[in-house]
Amino acid sequence: MPGVVAVGLVKRFGDFTALAGVDFEVPEGELVGLLGPNGAGKTTTIRILSTLLPFEGGHATVGGFDIVQQPQMVRGIIGLTGQYAAVDDDLTGRENLVLVGRLGRLANRAAKARAAELLGLFDLAFAGDRYLRTYSGGMRRRLDLAASLMVAPTVLFLDEPTTGLDPRSRLALWDVINELKTEGTTIVLTTQYLEEADHLCDTISVIDAGRIIAKGTATELKRLVGGDVLHVHLESRAEVGRAVASLTRAFSLGEHELTVDPELGTIVVPITGNASALTSALRALDADHVPIEDISLRRPSLDDVFLELTGRIADEENDTEQRREEQAPPRRRFQGRRD
Repeated sequence: MPGVVAVGLVKRFGDFTALAGVDFEVPEGELVGLLGPNGAGKTTTIRILSTLLPFEGGHATVGGFDIVQQPQMVRGIIGLTGQYAAVDDDLTGRENLVLVGRLGRLANRAAKARAAELLGLFDLAFAGDRYLRTYSGGMRRRLDLAASLMVAPTVLFLDEPTTGLDPRSRLALWDVINELKTEGTTIVLTTQYLEEADHLCDTISVIDAGRIIAKGTATELKRLVGGDVLHVHLESRAEVGRAVASLTRAFSLGEHELTVDPELGTIVVPITGNASALTSALRALDADHVPIEDISLRRPSLDDVFLELTGRIADEENDTEQRREEQAPPRRRFQGRRD
């Protein structure tokens, strides 16, 4: 049963079309990534689905509830973590969580117990009674995510939750998100990072210029850019000819299928296998006594995927959507208990 369904969503900011007919579906209990560069429409989609933003066309349901006809029901089953921490600097971490719990209609004792549980889960127990103004960026981000879980949501929207975090904090959040997925929470995650989507998501929808342009698993998306390649750097440029002959035999390729730079002594070999291709290449070159300086297996990167799909790299700034959203009403977090 779908946890989130969006059909033909259209959103305009004046003469700018932020969403141009987005179709999006998240099966119940799965984690689906909405992957795209800045300004692609990710945040607009999340804000519409979480009832924060009106829209001009299409329809959507969350947890079976229509986001226009039944917005209060939607708000009662979702959690939302936006791009910026929605916490109060004048309260302690514990007080922030208890406040969110009380707003979600938890009893005072239950809110305090849940706050203590989440402070431990997010490695914030040591700072629970410190004011938020003393928290680092990573700590504030973790507390913001904890707040979205104070009243256990059926559907959780995470809008670029790890942007700006250090590697340790990012990995810690990944662990928590994986745990939530294991527990059966339906999750929509927006991100610019293919490695994050690869690690967390069951499937990925790629959005660009307000349209979904590709869907699939991370592996399927990577195949769109031609699969893996071997990079071979020879010790001597004089060995290029023999190296090409060795590699074409080893992988049953034509010479025209290899990318060769005689001046640098490098060869790029497209492969369809896996890491065993490294072994095959090394054996072939060793058998022909071709000395190499370096060899590596390279898999498609985020930039490769986006360059293939959109014609531009993933981190090119397009802040039109961001500028438009700054003119929109302030964001709020909606939460409520499960029915």
